[in-house]
Amino acid sequence: MGVYELWSGNEAKTALLDPLRDISISYGELRRIVDTGASRLVQAGIRPGDRVVVTAWTGIESTVGFLCILRAGATALPVSAALTSSELERHARELHPSHALVHQADGPRSAYEAMGVPVSGIDIDNSPADAIAANSSLPPMRDDAIALILQTSGTTGGPKSVPLSQANIAASTATIAATYECGPGDTAFCMMPLFHVHGLVGVALTTLASGGTVVMPSRVRMSAFWELMAEHEITWVSAVPTMLASIPKGPQREHRLRFIRSASSSLPPTLAARLESDTGVPVLEAYGMTEATHQLASNPLPPNARVPGSVGVATGTEISIVDSDWSHLPAGETGEVVVRGTSVTSGYLDNPAANAASFRDGWFRTGDLGQISDTGYVRLVGRIKEMINRGGEKISPREVDEALLTHPSVVEAATYAAPDEKYGEVVHAVVVTRGGVGPKELIEHCSGQLAPFKIPRLIHIADSIPKGPTGKVQRSMLAKALDA
Repeated sequence: MGVYELWSGNEAKTALLDPLRDISISYGELRRIVDTGASRLVQAGIRPGDRVVVTAWTGIESTVGFLCILRAGATALPVSAALTSSELERHARELHPSHALVHQADGPRSAYEAMGVPVSGIDIDNSPADAIAANSSLPPMRDDAIALILQTSGTTGGPKSVPLSQANIAASTATIAATYECGPGDTAFCMMPLFHVHGLVGVALTTLASGGTVVMPSRVRMSAFWELMAEHEITWVSAVPTMLASIPKGPQREHRLRFIRSASSSLPPTLAARLESDTGVPVLEAYGMTEATHQLASNPLPPNARVPGSVGVATGTEISIVDSDWSHLPAGETGEVVVRGTSVTSGYLDNPAANAASFRDGWFRTGDLGQISDTGYVRLVGRIKEMINRGGEKISPREVDEALLTHPSVVEAATYAAPDEKYGEVVHAVVVTRGGVGPKELIEHCSGQLAPFKIPRLIHIADSIPKGPTGKVQRSMLAKALDA
């Protein structure tokens, strides 16, 4: 079953809503808009398997553009509208798009026109008179068709292109909806960008597949968070921890919020505890990645247990821990996290070396170090390539981060490996604080929680920590940026 055919919303029910622009699109209107847009793409020469860029500043246009491409039988290449012309050109050289769908006459349109790539606008007009829903030129949907190609964020190397099929997306959206008991009565607040798997699959497509409503403001104002929750009866929110940290203490008004979900970056237990105390709703940390069409594991809804520091239990996938000899380890042992399931990609695009390194015996090697408890809860220790090797002692950056974050004045923390003549690598860190605390006090704070070899030798106080587009800390860049 294709993604397009997963929609289960009542024709009159609101599917997409942008309250700032007063745009509301029902399921019936969305189907007409998408059929019309897909037919126009087919008339422009797009055929099944062709690659089509979709770029927009706003969530509604991004979602509509993506669905138009899928309905035409093509493969969507979501990209950020904020990319420079040179970045767009590099992306086009790697993925060879046949067409581009853009929202406005902005930088992306000019860049693609200069490259000779045909460009069309994204039209959200919902006039039935313009619909071509019965157009017989629209191809049948195929489960094995590649729905989209996304590029990994490249935190430990260059980005790799990940093809995800219609079947991958259908499996992932069904899993996410089941995990959080999402249905037609739910309204999701989409804070994440639609050119990454978290926002696109984890929120937008999951909500459409379960018949709910997606609120997609063209601008996110966290100061009005609780007002938005109350006015639009939002029931769940999913974002990265840095965004969730900006949620105001509340709630100031009555609301229907059921839970807050955190994914795409590690959630500090101190932040999870503060959010639960401030908001009065459960905070559920999930584990996901592009190669698995987003979600692999999650902490469950109450009354089941939420385990601080854990990314929860496997959801829709099988998760195991292996050692360097590829032996599967028992509960409590630390090793590499490997996964398999219907939502996992079959392999990277045109990258045999990466495929040979990342896939074995039907398992995908995540590159994460972790362990599974005897009750099935997964705890991540860190990235294999980010582990700090201090004279043979292996140190998890995440463990040091969490120690720093227990100080009341620390807002954010990121630990990384710095080169050292004696030990090879030593621990350095960068922190964002809300007060006048200094490096010396923070080092002393760590001494009560960490073994001496894990304590940061040097701490930088900064206004912000470098992150990728999905909010992940770019640890590999910190030594170059801060210790040069």
